Amino acid sequence: MENYAKNGTSETQKRSVQTSIFAIQGMSCARCAQTIEKGLSRVPGVESATVNFAAEKLSVDHNPTQIDADELVARIKKLGYRALPDKDTDLRVDRVQLYWLLLSAILTMPIMPLMWLRPFGQSTDYLVFVLSTLVQFSAGLTFYHGGWTALKNRSANMDVLVAMGITAAYVYSLLALFGIFGQAEDVFFETSAMLITFVRFGKWLELRAKGQAGQALKALLKLQADRAVLLLDGVEQDIPASQLKEDDLVVVKPGEKIPVDGIVAEGQSTVDESMVTGEAVPVTKETGDQVIGATINLNGHLVIRATRVGSESVLAQIVRMVELAQADKAPIQRLADQVSNWFVPAVALFALSTFLIWFMAIETSFLFAFKMAIAVLVIACPCALGLATPTAIMVGSSVGLSAGLLFKRASVLETIARLQVVLFDKTGTLTKGEFEVTELATTGRVRQDELVMIAAAVESNSNHPLAKGIVRYSREHELDIPVVRHVDEVGGHGLVCTLQGEKIVVGNDRLMNREHISVEAVEHQVNNWISKGQSVIYVAKDGQLLGALALADTLKNGADDTIIKLHQMGLKTAMITGDRQAVAEATAQQLGLDFFEAEVLPGDKMSVVKRYQQQGYLTGMVGDGINDAPALAQADIGIAIGSGADVAKETGDLILVKGDVRDVEKGIRLGRQTLAKIKQNLFWAFFYNVVGIPVAAGVFYPIFEVALKPEFAGLAMAFSSVSVVLNSLALKRVAKDL
Repeated sequence: MENYAKNGTSETQKRSVQTSIFAIQGMSCARCAQTIEKGLSRVPGVESATVNFAAEKLSVDHNPTQIDADELVARIKKLGYRALPDKDTDLRVDRVQLYWLLLSAILTMPIMPLMWLRPFGQSTDYLVFVLSTLVQFSAGLTFYHGGWTALKNRSANMDVLVAMGITAAYVYSLLALFGIFGQAEDVFFETSAMLITFVRFGKWLELRAKGQAGQALKALLKLQADRAVLLLDGVEQDIPASQLKEDDLVVVKPGEKIPVDGIVAEGQSTVDESMVTGEAVPVTKETGDQVIGATINLNGHLVIRATRVGSESVLAQIVRMVELAQADKAPIQRLADQVSNWFVPAVALFALSTFLIWFMAIETSFLFAFKMAIAVLVIACPCALGLATPTAIMVGSSVGLSAGLLFKRASVLETIARLQVVLFDKTGTLTKGEFEVTELATTGRVRQDELVMIAAAVESNSNHPLAKGIVRYSREHELDIPVVRHVDEVGGHGLVCTLQGEKIVVGNDRLMNREHISVEAVEHQVNNWISKGQSVIYVAKDGQLLGALALADTLKNGADDTIIKLHQMGLKTAMITGDRQAVAEATAQQLGLDFFEAEVLPGDKMSVVKRYQQQGYLTGMVGDGINDAPALAQADIGIAIGSGADVAKETGDLILVKGDVRDVEKGIRLGRQTLAKIKQNLFWAFFYNVVGIPVAAGVFYPIFEVALKPEFAGLAMAFSSVSVVLNSLALKRVAKDL
């Protein structure tokens, strides 16, 4: 379990809060989820409880010193539901639902032919009674149990409506069968039996569809290796991967999964990290490199020293984050929750009104009015409302996970869709953070390659980013770097040394002025470089200028394309950097940014984010997730540029696991498409009930003389939930564009 520090009753007091996640069994609709949330919120030690009805998962923030996981399970059981720590229960539950569906279907199928053909005359009704009774008190018991649980908790859910409907139909038919209403009264046992079967069928389809929504997470859970080869005192031992400990040495052969996060102690190979990072290109690993558990060793023999095991591994952290995100509740879900609070009681009153109007006001037969009321009860269901948001969130987060976009909370997918301004950190986000030589200029005293060799010989003695860029450039061009002597570093200026008995000076214009070296010969080129925001290094020998080199922090691949796409989406873009004004302006112009903030100290980035928020913008901040932590936390959405190895340390709301800046636009686009699906789902859920309930009540019967039978009303109710889930699953089509 993860532990977090939260503020207590005073600023100095802190409490340890643990987050526990359970699989919940026994819920029938969104009202059940609310019952669990309200029931647990009153328990001492529980900070918050959130139920995702679609995922059938409960996330509880609690103080373990006051209430532990076992006590939470007991509390949930008292509420009438079952909590399981085991997350892989879907297949078993799915099979149980299927078995009950098959039982009810086998018993129900003969009823309609018997009612039509009546092979045993009047006695046929008794055979139908036996079959419907078996359905009523076997497959139908779940609705009674769920309804009683809800009423016991002073609530009302879908099970209450279905239980009322099937009871009314069954009891009326039973009384009519034994002549309580007279010999002429019809029985309709088929209504309750078919209603149970159709609702069971709809719930099974819904369960199957919901299972598809969480496939990405299930696949991730299955990635971890089951076995590992432990190297102990030179002897290899095959053991369960769960028994590995920190600092253990593990042997991984070609084609095998790496069972643990660690560092390569021996060997060299390429590793397929696509299942964790989403990056298809294999990564070369050598001694000292980090590896991630569940990735695949492709072609070399590796010995790995374990650094993170169990719940501390990258895979476990990713799974944990996705589970928390899917257990979270998006703000837009509150609307559906508010509707669900009064929905069931309102439907019960509407059903009663329907009966009274048809029977007493319009003076139709008791049976006709009764069936109309039952149809109203069963066609109305808050399930579609309860599924509208969480299923879309589940699919959206799963699609993102497959593309290397890790959303930490459900609310992120909704909020990111509404962003108006995206702020980017410059170095390491928009740019590579590595200076590269872009242009050269000589005074004619040496060739360009000689100029680079001399500069590299001197700069090889410095750790400055500009110096590293020059040395790297010389190596890329396979130039020999001579050895210099008597190196003297002048802070903030450059270096002075001796090469083959001659004094060499390499540095900025201030060092040239100090050494009384004229730079007039390259002044025109240098001014042009500076206007582009490039840094300049001069090279001189024995008081004479040899030339100058221009260096720039080059843009990351796709940075310019990302800005273009964000503008096409109607977003404003800005850059925050500590670089001087000229450099920042040149980069901003090159990328086509709307705004830029130059010479900003690291600690002041949060203030810049606040300023944009105060101007009324919903603001996103993109940074490296560690150095930019305050700004990421302040932003409405913090987007962390990360890598698979350090994903667990990131502080953003959205983590770009591949570290690709182009994923910023993809994350926002996915958020918008997910929010669109949520709105579509809510619209159809409301529209269905607005249209379906009046149809079931017989509003159109006087015109078209068409009435909706209760059993078909039940089937329509079931398919309303299924349609919402299927609409959410359509989000999977987005995956190919990410």
